[in-house]
Amino acid sequence: MANDPGIGYQVVASVVGVKGFCSAGHQDGEAFPISCYNTGGLCGFFYHAIFPDLETFQFGGNLPWWEGDTLEVQCPDPVNLVTIRLERSKSQ
Repeated sequence: MANDPGIGYQVVASVVGVKGFCSAGHQDGEAFPISCYNTGGLCGFFYHAIFPDLETFQFGGNLPWWEGDTLEVQCPDPVNLVTIRLERSKSQ
């Protein structure tokens, strides 16, 4: 496993919704740290889909439709949709 050097913001992912059945086992209320170096146990399909946003978010960037230090992202399975809230905070 790669070492997470702890650069950029700390990001915590929280599952805030599951529509249908997540085949990777993600459940509403689950929370875990995530970064460009650590998948946090997130399903590979989901991690791959959000990586560009995660990279921008972790290193302090913003996109016009993002507000503050919270971002909601959704998995690529529209039938069994999992929604995750990413929250970033300054590294300590």
